[in-house]
Amino acid sequence: MVGFKVEATDGHIGKVDEDTDEVGASYIVVDTGPWIFGKEVLIPAGTVVRVGVTEKEIQVSLTKDQIKDSPEYDKDGDATYRDQRGQYYGPGGTGL
Repeated sequence: MVGFKVEATDGHIGKVDEDTDEVGASYIVVDTGPWIFGKEVLIPAGTVVRVGVTEKEIQVSLTKDQIKDSPEYDKDGDATYRDQRGQYYGPGGTGL
């Protein structure tokens, strides 16, 4: 899925820069490009609602603002870091 366009519920947000299918740690890293100055954010795979293979596009159940306001991705972050980022989007987090 690396390179696929990412569409929020209210429009285009960026492209997939990295993905993983580690058990219990599935997420995608979205490069928002110039939209918010090249910020990379960690988005839980559970927010993906549709993958269009032909269109090379992923739709997520998040708004642009939720993604824009999310914590920036740290490539050196460990499993605890990823869990904390995932909480932003989940119950009790500010993202949802």
